[in-house]
Amino acid sequence: MNDVKKLYDLWLEKTKDNPEIQNELLSVNGNEEEILDRFYKNLEFGTAGLRGVLGAGTNRMNTYTVCQATQGLADYLNSKGEGASVAIGYDSRINSDVFSRQCAEVLAANGIKAYIFPRLMPTPMLSYAVMRLKCQSGIVITASHNPSKYNGYKCYDPSGYQMTDEAAHETYSFIQRVDMFEDVRRMPFDEAVEKGLVEYISDEIVEEFYALVMQRPINPELCRSSDIKIIYTPLNGTGNIPVRTVLGRAGFENVSVVREQENPDGLFPTCPYPNPEIKQVFECGLEMTKDEKADLLLATDPDCDRVGIAVLDGDEYVLLSGNDVGVLLTDYMLSARKEKGTLPENPLMTKSFVSTKLVDKVAAKYGCKVVDVLTGFKYVGEFIANLEKTGDEHRFIMGFEESYGYLIGTHARDKDGVAASLMVCEMAAYYKEKGMSLADALDGIYKEFGYYNNTLYNFAFEGASGMVKMKEIMSETRENPPKELAGLKVLRVHDFESGTITDTANGEKEDLNFPKSNILAYDLPDGNFAIVRPSGTEPKIKVYITGIGKTKDEAEATAENIGEAMKKLLKIGD
Repeated sequence: MNDVKKLYDLWLEKTKDNPEIQNELLSVNGNEEEILDRFYKNLEFGTAGLRGVLGAGTNRMNTYTVCQATQGLADYLNSKGEGASVAIGYDSRINSDVFSRQCAEVLAANGIKAYIFPRLMPTPMLSYAVMRLKCQSGIVITASHNPSKYNGYKCYDPSGYQMTDEAAHETYSFIQRVDMFEDVRRMPFDEAVEKGLVEYISDEIVEEFYALVMQRPINPELCRSSDIKIIYTPLNGTGNIPVRTVLGRAGFENVSVVREQENPDGLFPTCPYPNPEIKQVFECGLEMTKDEKADLLLATDPDCDRVGIAVLDGDEYVLLSGNDVGVLLTDYMLSARKEKGTLPENPLMTKSFVSTKLVDKVAAKYGCKVVDVLTGFKYVGEFIANLEKTGDEHRFIMGFEESYGYLIGTHARDKDGVAASLMVCEMAAYYKEKGMSLADALDGIYKEFGYYNNTLYNFAFEGASGMVKMKEIMSETRENPPKELAGLKVLRVHDFESGTITDTANGEKEDLNFPKSNILAYDLPDGNFAIVRPSGTEPKIKVYITGIGKTKDEAEATAENIGEAMKKLLKIGD
């Protein structure tokens, strides 16, 4: 743990020329708990980059922590050779535009060319720009779907996906050597532009991205002819122009936008948690349906890499989960491409291992292989990059994760809410032509393959004490694996930290072919399972449950019972 008092005094001394930081530090003077939370640790640069609450301190997102990270990134890139370049994007969050310019200033001062978008853009567009401009890295200033008090810093590989473990650890080693008050070099932004060390990313790149997304529709004639009514909300983020652009170009004419959530606003006044997983973000859109029913409500998160939907089911709107949409997209895309004769031989798709196994069954029907990867979309991006090395990228259909992230096609290496929005609307139009809603289509899949209830529990652990508690829970659970959960025998224990799968019947172990991670998973009879892992971006422990049954009620009951058993095992929750 950091020397909290020493760091607090140092920051008071070193930030006298920054009134905002000074005033904030003085406002907590004498509040030991508040000072502890700000300084007990440094924001860690992991495979998800930085993410934290905005404010003063080493455990906060601010000018000093952002510039320290960028100086470390510059040192890392320069250690690999001269001539590096970095693409920079940002979302609508508080200080995202400021931090992005500061990143460019630091890179320029270190002789690294920075390409920066002149306005806020979706994360997948940055992923494309990294590849298109042949950059050695990329930076996106965003905290995705976190509340407004957060911001973050995501760092990218030359292949357009977020840094994987090895590169992130090496970059972090350079960051740790940087004294944020003494070692950071910065060149004034305008001077860097004049010297050609900062260049704005042109609209030509944006148009290329749109053109690639417009190659995704399988039944483009449906998009042009459908009378489907769509209500869309960008949740005050980056999706407004890009999503509406591709929907318009595809031919969807009946698209209304939620006015309260249309324009960029980092305070997210009508949706404190701008997360398309949460029903509350649809409330303004649902209010609009009182005047005119819509077939589909569509929401993208602030950096537009995730998309969530609510669909009309009879007279009511139901929210579909990320797993639901992943299953629907898998079935629609494979069946439609087979019907069109565009399904490649030996098709492939990939998903995070915590996502529903129903996808495997649906994909198998069409001869499509599903490859599981660790949670984190960088692993999907890495999977595509490896396919390119063998000339097999044409086999790739889709990558997805249960947390509402989808990548359709290979134009980006990160979740793409722009292309996913377009494909979801096409899929809804397809089923409407058949007299069905997306809820009807999902029910048909369940009747064919069985009902899967996928439930996610989030348990928050704030502050320094919370981090300690999370570690204790994971350590104790690892040392004392359960023999049964909700009366169901635990068949196998997957320990991603030790890299082993243990057969509980005979104690035999086999290798788990995944990168090491602090995750535990339990196989139960009949395909039921439970997974527990600490979040990589938030102070939370996440528990994933799958309950399977012949009926919806049976699947729900099984999932609920397993969930309650996991709460008792972890000694958290109600």
